[in-house]
Amino acid sequence: MDTIFTKIIKGEIPCYKIAENDRYFAFLDINPLKKGHTLVVPKVQNDYIFDLDDDSLANMMIFAKKVALAIQKCVPCARIGIAVVGLEVPHTHIHLVPISAVNDLNFANPHCNFTPEEFADIAAKISKEVVL
Repeated sequence: MDTIFTKIIKGEIPCYKIAENDRYFAFLDINPLKKGHTLVVPKVQNDYIFDLDDDSLANMMIFAKKVALAIQKCVPCARIGIAVVGLEVPHTHIHLVPISAVNDLNFANPHCNFTPEEFADIAAKISKEVVL
């Protein structure tokens, strides 16, 4: 059965897309910890990140790095934090979160609320900066 992320990749569910190539897809988290919080997923559905073969894992991280650099150009922060939790959706995903303090990457923190227009604006700005 397709996960919500697979449905997003297929275009069955709308998203605020940041970037994609033939193997990976990045889009804004709709329940973000911070402005610019982005998810990076492989296009092939896989539940656990460490079940990916070495090539897929390495290339996913390279793709995520390119997206992270674009986020950092658009969102004021000290750096981009990275988290792999993997319990909420059974599809490998990396969280890229703009942070200025260690606690900014705490998923127990209150999440941000943005309008659809704000999400679209954030996505457009970051997307323009991605160099694949």
